[in-house]
Amino acid sequence: MSPAPRRSATGGTRSKIPQVSWREPRPAPIILVSGAEEVCAERAIAGIRDQLRAADASLEVTDIRADDYVAGTLLTVSSPSLFGEPRLVRVFGVEKASDAFLSEALAYLEGPQEGATVLLRHTGATVRGKKLLEAIRGGAGGGVEVACPAIKRDADKYDFAAGEFSTVGRRIDSGALRALVAAFADDVTELAAACQQLISDVPGSITEDVVRRYYGGRVETTGFAVADAAIAGRYGESLITLRQALASGVDPVPMVAAIASKLRTMARVAGSREPSQALAARLGVKDWQVDRARRDLSGWNEAALAGAIQAAARADAEVKGASRDAVFALERLVTVVATRAPFGS
Repeated sequence: MSPAPRRSATGGTRSKIPQVSWREPRPAPIILVSGAEEVCAERAIAGIRDQLRAADASLEVTDIRADDYVAGTLLTVSSPSLFGEPRLVRVFGVEKASDAFLSEALAYLEGPQEGATVLLRHTGATVRGKKLLEAIRGGAGGGVEVACPAIKRDADKYDFAAGEFSTVGRRIDSGALRALVAAFADDVTELAAACQQLISDVPGSITEDVVRRYYGGRVETTGFAVADAAIAGRYGESLITLRQALASGVDPVPMVAAIASKLRTMARVAGSREPSQALAARLGVKDWQVDRARRDLSGWNEAALAGAIQAAARADAEVKGASRDAVFALERLVTVVATRAPFGS
């Protein structure tokens, strides 16, 4: 019995073609690089180029835009040259493709040029090019799909960062990994750059002390540092850390998000007697996050937690424009959380 086709990173049609990890891309006549996570897509595209160039140094690389397309370009740049060098044609902006490109791309799938690799980048930002994507995923042209879905959940960010180190055979301590992800939780591209800097600069294992030496200011002034102090009831420390974070340029929006995220995890964990690993799998988080949330619940009761979550929802709206003073809204949230004061008091 053949396996069921898999849903694509851009949603919609299930794909019948091989799904390839962005960390381990492989050449094919047609390569669809789909999904919103740009850093992963860039890695995959560079990996394909490097593999083709390693196989034949005479590789010709051509970049074209699907949204600013000149009729006839795809066939011209993919056709064999006089000396028959391999060709890599990278097509960007497929989510905004012109009618001319979509028409010619569909025709190309019926007879890909020998020695040519055509790579199409579709971010999934629009449904533009749906017929083309369906044709590729249906097997036309003998393609593969490299899925690069957006990395949004905390668990996915930890997996991403851990993979940066494990891929090159480097070890990072769990505390160091948590500190690194917390420091760059708002930007996966910056997180990737930080991982690569540590890999390049630091021999041996990466410890939490190393992360703090490189990114100490950022580690200490993240929204998660503020959230940790407030949830633990350390009111004075949470306000000091909050002001340090604001002074260093941290935006109130992700700081509220960090506090709200920890409160939500606490609420989901509260009252459960499941083993950490089982509960983490069900909730889509890491088991250490479950353990941390259970520790954080010390000193909290149901009413205080509900009030803090209400306060976080209010602050979230206020820092996004419902109030003219985002800093005051954030300070009030920290006060409610750190003092366990009734919401609205």
